[in-house]
Amino acid sequence: MDVTGAGTSASSADGQQVRAHARIATTLEGLRAAAVFIDSDGFVVAANRAAQDLLARSPQDFVGQDFHDLLHRDIHGHLIPRTRCRMRKALLGGSTDHGDAEWFLCGDGTLVPLSWLVTPLSPTSGTAGAVVVLYGWDQTASHGALGAVPAPLTEMDRLALLAETTTQLTSTLDVDESLRRLAALTVPRLADWAVFDLLTERDEVRRALVVGHKDGDLVEREDLQGPMPPVPGESPMPLSRALRGAASSLAGPATYQGPPDSGIAVEQQRLFAATGMHSAAIAPVRGLRNVLGALTLGRSRRPDPFTADDLPLLEDLTRRAGLALDNARLYQRQRKVAETMQRHLLPHLPAVPEVEMTARYVPAPHASSVGGDWYDAFPLAGSTHALVIGDVVGHDLDAAAGMAQVRNMLRAFAWSQPGSTPSAVVTQLDEAIRHIVEAPMATMILATLALADGELWQLHWTNAGHPPPLLISHDGRARYLDDAHGLLLGTGITRPRPDVVTVLPPQSTLLLYTDGLVESPLHPIDHGLDRLRRHAASLAHRPLNSFCDSLLERMRSSDNDDDIAMLALRTPAAASGAGSTA
Repeated sequence: MDVTGAGTSASSADGQQVRAHARIATTLEGLRAAAVFIDSDGFVVAANRAAQDLLARSPQDFVGQDFHDLLHRDIHGHLIPRTRCRMRKALLGGSTDHGDAEWFLCGDGTLVPLSWLVTPLSPTSGTAGAVVVLYGWDQTASHGALGAVPAPLTEMDRLALLAETTTQLTSTLDVDESLRRLAALTVPRLADWAVFDLLTERDEVRRALVVGHKDGDLVEREDLQGPMPPVPGESPMPLSRALRGAASSLAGPATYQGPPDSGIAVEQQRLFAATGMHSAAIAPVRGLRNVLGALTLGRSRRPDPFTADDLPLLEDLTRRAGLALDNARLYQRQRKVAETMQRHLLPHLPAVPEVEMTARYVPAPHASSVGGDWYDAFPLAGSTHALVIGDVVGHDLDAAAGMAQVRNMLRAFAWSQPGSTPSAVVTQLDEAIRHIVEAPMATMILATLALADGELWQLHWTNAGHPPPLLISHDGRARYLDDAHGLLLGTGITRPRPDVVTVLPPQSTLLLYTDGLVESPLHPIDHGLDRLRRHAASLAHRPLNSFCDSLLERMRSSDNDDDIAMLALRTPAAASGAGSTA
């Protein structure tokens, strides 16, 4: 091996890297803003003179240090956990991001609030990394002057705030969460207080959120929240006008000093007195069709008042808030419809003598709270009962509508053919699905439960592409009933469907479930089936309701995006002197 050649090559590479870093440092000096170049591992390669002056640090303080550990702090001077640091995530992820009013540690031990912009940079030298630009600090204020008036927002700050508002508000469909997110974006960046007044669908007013800040934390004033008087039709006062959809305006304590012209004016007097606001900007929050409410931003600690120049930014914020609230309210109305529909679609379980029976349904977390999973149980002729678990493809209102069709047709076929086997009923249902029902495909298990010879309960069943039933004995032995497995419904393929008869031992538990209980995007279904078997066995001694609740708690994973249906029954203990089947 040529050691001399290897050493020469390494020396050459080191020299190239030194020259590359020198070129980067020279490039940064051409920027008037404070700028730092970070390598792909998060370590500082170079910092320009503006960054050195801004953070009171020498080049030796910067180079070779982890940027996050060296500089990034919270308002109390504590190191921000890496998992919560957006800047570090952007640095290591090679993405562009921006933040405002975050705290950085200077060389003299004091803190400075700065805005930051991170963008990836891949110089021709091959030294890949990112540039961090720091700006927005009032250079005339002393280091650590936490009470200093924030510098006015630049045009870049305004655009970044609006972009962040859009991102934050469009990523939730919860009205209260939308309000909290907008409050966090505006306090203390723009104001010391954010007040949200919302109009209900009956045109009643509710002061939904009042938020201030203290020691860097947002503080909610619940004593100032709650129902409000109705909107007066002719009042010229700013909040009344905003709630009627008029243009945004400025207000202060003097605005409401005179005799109040309405109940809302009384509440405004109380708000200004309780918060100490000396200046406020109020704008309507408009939806696509009507006014949804109003946003008030107020200043109490900051001495600078709002001016007319601040109103366009406030209107841009409320315009985005209006669209987000419109979407959130539409989603909540759809969810209410879905929940009502679900209550009507899922049946009340029949009483089967001596047999315990219970069911559970958990909607998909990100759908409309209703889906294609269902369970059913209903009496047939004599003392026989039908048991059903099924899953129509999808977990939205379309899937629920298809599920309702399949369920109702199955009930009709089962009732009209009291002597038919489960496989014959499912075969007829499969034919109907292909020609009548607006459901693409479905899986299901149909079973009949009857007492055989007056002693043991007997399950007669067929499976159309569904996860197998699980039978758990009272002593904790669990096994899947994986016989009688046929094709799912709606494929267009005609094949004979098998039937199987299984005797259920005394005090045994039978569990029918949908795939949402065992599936995960991170693991194969066999992994989920094995977990279900082991957990069910460990819970065999629990009462049936506790068995189901605990099983759901243990099995449902955070990455599960499907709905879940479960139907469970437990047979009675053996009669005195009667034999039992293991």
